[in-house]
Amino acid sequence: MKRLRIEHATGFRYLGDVTASYNEARMLPGTTDSQFVLSSSLDIHPSTSVNAYVDYFGTRVSSFDVLQPHTELNITARSLVEVRPRPIEHADISWDRLATEASRTIETVEQLVQTPRTLPHPEVVELAKTIASRHDHPSRAAHDISTTIGDAVEYVHGFTGVHSTAHEAWDARKGVCQDIAHITLGALRSVGIPARYVSGYLHPRASAGVGEAVTGESHAWVEWFSGDWWGFDPTNNAEIGDRHVLVGRGRDYNDVPPLRGVYAGPFKSELFVKVTITREA
Repeated sequence: MKRLRIEHATGFRYLGDVTASYNEARMLPGTTDSQFVLSSSLDIHPSTSVNAYVDYFGTRVSSFDVLQPHTELNITARSLVEVRPRPIEHADISWDRLATEASRTIETVEQLVQTPRTLPHPEVVELAKTIASRHDHPSRAAHDISTTIGDAVEYVHGFTGVHSTAHEAWDARKGVCQDIAHITLGALRSVGIPARYVSGYLHPRASAGVGEAVTGESHAWVEWFSGDWWGFDPTNNAEIGDRHVLVGRGRDYNDVPPLRGVYAGPFKSELFVKVTITREA
């Protein structure tokens, strides 16, 4: 088990005065069966009141308005989290039983539906079907599909944008964790395996010592349902370990952006982001 301190600073710089902005932040992790939040806070400048709630998918949301003129919006989330690994346990569930179980709850049914972000390339559909046909158990098929896609797509920062789709990223065979997660979701859903998008943080350096602050960034991975939900990081072809901190889940990135909002003011704005992760134990 590791204890990680995360500081995520983000916001916007505007080319002139903004008279009002309305925002939602999804930057604070929640306690799950594999992580425990010891403390968390959100600092906002200009100062304002915050309405905190948990959304439909179980993600912590901080909603706030800034109703005074400002040229910059700064949000800093600070969290201290204890994290333990959650290795995958492959259940001997059949494809027929999975189809039956997946049809019983909204939680799984809605994670079978493709979104514009996850709609798979025909090549991905064919690849997923070929891999699935080799496995009697969907969990092992999901693991194989996720690993194969992780191997096939090169991680290239800046090649795609925040609005890129799985289809576009597969065409290029390049993208970031968000793209690789979207491709994997499309592949899993195409063969009847419920799968959901996970946003969070990944401590980037396993060898970092206690007290060493490391520059990090937001990360994305997937979870699939095969009797229970299991997570996998296709970008790094790794199981979810004690360096992954979960913030939110959804159907795709659209359900869990770290910061979303609208404002009244200049057309152009500049987003800035800095994530620092420190291992404390």
